[in-house]
Amino acid sequence: MNPENNNSKNLISSLAERQKELNCIHQIEYILTNFDSPLAEIFSRILKILPDGWQFPEKCFAEIIYREESFKLNPADKGVYDQKSPLFKNNINFGEIKIYYRRLPDDYSGEPFLKEEYSLLNTIAGFIAAYLVVRSYKDKPDGKAAAALHSDWKVIVNMLQKTDLRLSLKIARKLLNLLYRRGIQEVKEIYTFFGDNANITGLEQSTEINVPMRKRDFRETLTTSDLIFSIAEKHLSADEMMDNIHKWMQEDKLRYLITTLENKDASLSDIQDAIFRYHDQEMDMKSLSPYSYMNVKVLMIQKLFTNQLEFINVAKNYIELDDFHEVLQHTLYPNNSHGKLGGKSTGIFFASNILRSEMDEEFQQQIKTPRTWYITSDAMLEFLHYNNLEEVVEQKYKDIEQVRTEYGNIIQMYKNSHFPRDISKGLSQILEAIGDIPIIVRSSSLLEDSYGASFSGKYKSLFLANQGSKQEKLDAIEDAIAEVYASIVGPDPIEYRKERGLLDFKEEMAILIQEVVGVKTGKYFFPACAGVAFSNNEFRWSSRIKREDGLVRLVPGLGTRAVDRLSDDYPVLASPGKPGIRVNTTTEEILKYSPKNIDLINLENNTFESMPLEILLKECKDDFPLYNMLFSVYENRSLYERAGFNIDFANDDLIATFNGLIHNTPFLKRIKVILDVLQTKMGTPVDIEFAVKDDDIYLLQCRPQSFSGLDEPLPIPQDIPENDTLFTAHKFISNGRIPEITHLVYVDPDKYSELGSIEELRSVGRCVGRLNWLLPKKKFILLGPGRWGSKGDIKLGVNVTYSDINKTAVLIEIAREKGNYVPDLSFGTHFFQDLVETQIRYIPLYPDDKENLFNIHFFNSSHNILAEILPEYAHLADCVKVIDIPAETDGKVLKIFMNADLDEAIGFIGTSGKEKNIYSAPVEITGSKAENYWYWRMQICDFLAANIDAKKFGVENLYVFGSVKNANAGPASDIDLLIHFRGNESQKNELIA
Repeated sequence: MNPENNNSKNLISSLAERQKELNCIHQIEYILTNFDSPLAEIFSRILKILPDGWQFPEKCFAEIIYREESFKLNPADKGVYDQKSPLFKNNINFGEIKIYYRRLPDDYSGEPFLKEEYSLLNTIAGFIAAYLVVRSYKDKPDGKAAAALHSDWKVIVNMLQKTDLRLSLKIARKLLNLLYRRGIQEVKEIYTFFGDNANITGLEQSTEINVPMRKRDFRETLTTSDLIFSIAEKHLSADEMMDNIHKWMQEDKLRYLITTLENKDASLSDIQDAIFRYHDQEMDMKSLSPYSYMNVKVLMIQKLFTNQLEFINVAKNYIELDDFHEVLQHTLYPNNSHGKLGGKSTGIFFASNILRSEMDEEFQQQIKTPRTWYITSDAMLEFLHYNNLEEVVEQKYKDIEQVRTEYGNIIQMYKNSHFPRDISKGLSQILEAIGDIPIIVRSSSLLEDSYGASFSGKYKSLFLANQGSKQEKLDAIEDAIAEVYASIVGPDPIEYRKERGLLDFKEEMAILIQEVVGVKTGKYFFPACAGVAFSNNEFRWSSRIKREDGLVRLVPGLGTRAVDRLSDDYPVLASPGKPGIRVNTTTEEILKYSPKNIDLINLENNTFESMPLEILLKECKDDFPLYNMLFSVYENRSLYERAGFNIDFANDDLIATFNGLIHNTPFLKRIKVILDVLQTKMGTPVDIEFAVKDDDIYLLQCRPQSFSGLDEPLPIPQDIPENDTLFTAHKFISNGRIPEITHLVYVDPDKYSELGSIEELRSVGRCVGRLNWLLPKKKFILLGPGRWGSKGDIKLGVNVTYSDINKTAVLIEIAREKGNYVPDLSFGTHFFQDLVETQIRYIPLYPDDKENLFNIHFFNSSHNILAEILPEYAHLADCVKVIDIPAETDGKVLKIFMNADLDEAIGFIGTSGKEKNIYSAPVEITGSKAENYWYWRMQICDFLAANIDAKKFGVENLYVFGSVKNANAGPASDIDLLIHFRGNESQKNELIA
């Protein structure tokens, strides 16, 4: 054999081996730039690469022993030959690294390991040991490591310069700033080096010179960073150097997360990966800059929850990054998601964090939240695209009557649609985690529960028993989510958004899936009680109750009866700040207004049900949770509290009074503390929903409370002639300034009760809804029997929703003894919140009380213009009366004064008080499009309201009235326009022009 050929082969073989070694070193160096991933993951990547550096990689495997723990890719692997090198640096022994051969090739007769491989292993061991030194200090250093590191911070700097030059330069910059603040003279020249005007000579230095900076050679930057470390070594102790380097390395762990959050194109999956990566790191939180950490929290809030500054300003102080890790573990989202979790999720998440931060440990243990899962808002868009339902968004621009007519069909369209496979699979996994516990599917739109727009009750929340086969449960939850999605285009939320200028906002619906709070009692599932609580009590029933004393509505079982207005039942009301002052004081009143029914989940029938408490108590007996706290025994015309063993469930008359809970436990005190803390920290009164299980209060929802801002009592006139008085009231009166009323809509209680069919009763509600749009906004009032907007027996109250009554100024409920129309104190229901938020005043009238006046003659004798303005509802003229007050009273108006301190209200006919400032201008309606008189009255009013500068002209009331030749329709008409106006003559001329 030719010796030259052998030499060539040996050289080539040797060079190939060296190339393998270099590749191995470079790959390991790259791995060791990662200080964020778990150490086990770093070791695993190294173990995969190491065999490639040895001459027989397919027969080779590696082992790292770190602090007596062994790391191998295959724990069962055993080797015949091995070499090892210690992981030792700075007097710290971390362990060792070993290379094994399972066996050698049959035709190989040399030594198992080459001398170059021993050198390679020692080099790699040195890299890993230096990495572990840095990592042990970046993480939470033990005393031994810390002592060694403080004596030699250069080890870390040298390692970073080899493995993470970016971080090394970042630390140098921070050192430069620190030294400059300390006044170290040597660094001032370096500042000049980095300064904007370092390349300008012969000119006065200025930070505003419009000349580009000279680009620095990267080698200059490296040299300068070395200089900074040298200067720092002279002026800072080793301990101080290590403390600062440690802190800045800890801060750098947030870099990946910040980069992800600031990337506009980052999906929720990217953000989740970044949060999980952050969570897997061992962070020394004390060493983090509070400013960097705060920045990350704000970015996370904006990405996941809301951009609303009011929430962010509060939440950033009561939230940690680990909280987001917990939320994202329970979040379902579509591919490439950029959605948020919505307002309801935001409210409950932040409220629970505030309470956890502000309350002592004992209180925290008693305030809980149910397990919750989230579906992001853009999953709704995915659902719409998947089923070609995008055009449904157009509903918001349609006439409200058309929206109302088409809404039922849209619900069915949604419910008969399908979910994308990935969402359906995610829902199935959520159900597996929940098991057979009942759930509630809740809306959480982007606008919901925000400051200034609560959307109380506008979107749906649906209970599910969550029983049956896996497929049955999946079908049920998908059906419920689809129905909640459909509620976004319902008439009430569309009208609500329109009123607040939010119609063009791209509203999206996120979803909350919560476990229902409760206990299994026989075949039923329900909590002991539930309710809603408010920081402010808008309608007080006693002059001793202050607004800030708050309000609680309590019902047995599920809380639906506390927030919905039901015609066949009542909640128990209490004031957390004045628990001793109850609404109903006599035994007769307590019996009459106590809860008679309960909402619960029937696990056997797999349904949400309502049933009489009396029947449930006889069935469940002492299994009813907290029964001795909720129920009193009625006996001998009195109510008694009895211990549980003295209650005879078969024969005792049990009344839901909540006396034990209110008077014998700290329940109301806890509610008051919750309300006060949340109001203080959120900077606004709050509205919460809760449920009670055992001794714990479960927080279900929190949002800013709607409030009217009208809290000044008005003096009640004492010299009004009886003939001019339409009504007086002396019970449950709030304060409020009512605009001068030009029209009233009166639903006659007696005639309403005589209507023979459900359709006729519903037609009254539809008629009121049409009048709500036709009559001058906030210049008409509604009077009717019983409970407006109730969801039960509509014979006891007119069947209306928010969009049917939102333009009225006052809602009056008439309670006649013979008709049994006793108003439910709706304080705190979603319907009540609509009244407060829209500044609709509420007055209950008790005409049969001797101290009250009710001018029935005026209502019966005045001309009813219903048939003229709504001919299609002329058949309801006996029941529904529309009275044009100025037309009936020679231009006078209805005035209403309300005084909560006196618990008194009066409505009377009087002059407007602005006669000297009333100006008229003729308006001529011509052409083929001229319609009826009432149509044009409204058109003119709307035009003036939209175009007159109210601040400049002081316009307080717009009202069009007069005579017209053809009142119903005509090709041309003249209408006299009257504007109530305060100002001078020149302003009048400008206004008329």
